[in-house]
Amino acid sequence: MKTLVCTEPGNLDYKTAEKPVLTKGNAIIKIKRIGICGTDLHAFEGTQPYFQYPRVLGHELAGELSEFDDATGFKAGEPVTFIPYFNCGSCIACRSGKPNCCVGLKVCGVHIDGGMAEYLSVPSYSLVHGQGLSYDELALIEPLAIGAHGIARAGIRTGEFVLVIGAGPIGLGTIEFAKIAGAEVIVLDVNEARLKFCRRHLKVDYTINALNTDVFQQLKEITGGDMPTVVIDATGSQKAINNAFQFLAHGGRFVLIGLQKGEISFSHPEFHKREATLMSSRNATRQDFAHVIACMKNGLVDPKNYITHRVNFDEIKRDFESWLKPETGVIKAMVSMD
Repeated sequence: MKTLVCTEPGNLDYKTAEKPVLTKGNAIIKIKRIGICGTDLHAFEGTQPYFQYPRVLGHELAGELSEFDDATGFKAGEPVTFIPYFNCGSCIACRSGKPNCCVGLKVCGVHIDGGMAEYLSVPSYSLVHGQGLSYDELALIEPLAIGAHGIARAGIRTGEFVLVIGAGPIGLGTIEFAKIAGAEVIVLDVNEARLKFCRRHLKVDYTINALNTDVFQQLKEITGGDMPTVVIDATGSQKAINNAFQFLAHGGRFVLIGLQKGEISFSHPEFHKREATLMSSRNATRQDFAHVIACMKNGLVDPKNYITHRVNFDEIKRDFESWLKPETGVIKAMVSMD
């Protein structure tokens, strides 16, 4: 079968591999759609933590269930997606209901080879029914679930101001689920086109260009002097994360969805006097996947907003590097295996 391998930073190669053979407790999916995510792009750049080369990328996936073992309720041929964070089931995190941050977590396309291939073997426990959604919609569940999980971590209350920093694909999903939770959302980004997208398609009332010199003052005016009670970073930029501590209200929560390799640096007195909460948000849970599916089916999230570029599998290598460039205008590139 055909695969696409990131052999080293900046290089992708098409290769041939053996089709996976069904083994106990696993399922084989014939891949139909591959969403290109920030993790894939960062791996290509060489800036992705927890990463080793060579690696088959891809974990935003949808396909047809080909074969399976120990997957009660599933049928061969049905559309499926899966939860691409494979956990041990026995560590402290798993026993605490947090398999998304399992001690020995293996993320598909990061720690182990992913789905830029014709077929992929996954643990049967990770399968998710298609529930009538299209392959495009199924491939978007995982990135949207990342945002949904961050919002769940924040424990947002109706009417509070939530600042989302970064309007990339993960940030956009975070914005949507913050609005669904009842928040007054403020979006901060350096890309004016993305801010315009937020206003037009996501109906965000407050957007700020991070390149402005009066960001702090704008936030103060929007929030009536209080500042946002929740700040969420979806950039993974060290500069953006470190700078954002000043935007947090007293008693507020700062949630890091974005991930970077460096160290966080902030004023302890400024953070301490706020009695602020700093937390990370890693991956998503089955509950988050279910929430995303329900919101899609109820019309609260429109997947068509996200897909801006489409390519066939054979065209990924040609176009991949261009998706790193802001002028390309990519929100979500979707790969078809049909």
